[in-house]
Amino acid sequence: MTWSIIARDSDTGQLGIAVATRFFAVGALVPHITPGIGAVATQALVNPYYGIDGLALLRGGKSPHEVIAALIAPDGGRESRQVHIIDANGRIAAHSGKDCIDWFGHIAGDGFSVAGNMLTGPAVLDETARVYAANEALPFAERLIKAMFAGEAAGGDKRGKQSAALLIHGTEQWPLLDLRVDDHADPLRELERLEAVSREHWVPFRSFMPTRANPAGTSDRATIDASIAAASKSRE
Repeated sequence: MTWSIIARDSDTGQLGIAVATRFFAVGALVPHITPGIGAVATQALVNPYYGIDGLALLRGGKSPHEVIAALIAPDGGRESRQVHIIDANGRIAAHSGKDCIDWFGHIAGDGFSVAGNMLTGPAVLDETARVYAANEALPFAERLIKAMFAGEAAGGDKRGKQSAALLIHGTEQWPLLDLRVDDHADPLRELERLEAVSREHWVPFRSFMPTRANPAGTSDRATIDASIAAASKSRE
């Protein structure tokens, strides 16, 4: 009921997932990321433990292919599941059960993976992959959203639109960006708007957040406000 792209940004090492569907609140259960470890998108008849347990298995040293084998082996519903994985080294694996609803499939690219089911046809994944690969110069978040728009223009979910999400992690356990459009007539367009809004205050602010290396972060409000004002002015 979904298509998604998971990717590792080669410049920053950030991991990201963008997803869209004709179903409610897709961002709540489909995308899973652990910084420095990997990203998992679980879809079709969603099994959230594919994300939870999959990341734990990656953390334990298993490859993406080994992770998928371990996830689906005990799952009697595996033929109705779709899952794809990328690890911090860019290795990719995917599973699409034979009972996923047509059209379904998966494409692996250089540092990214695209998978979907209940789509209008293969062009949805082809165009998502093509546009992502062709836009290396774009900031990571914008690149992911642009790729999803291309998939939507090629047909998207054959039932229509309802929700979309974007999740990006850097080196910290908290996300650099976690945007969810749970119920909207044009969810990718709303996701695009939210990402643009995030650049007004959140993106410049997050550099002052506490990190493992700097547990206190920056708490001087004048410094923070000046940085946000400078970022806003640079976009005028």
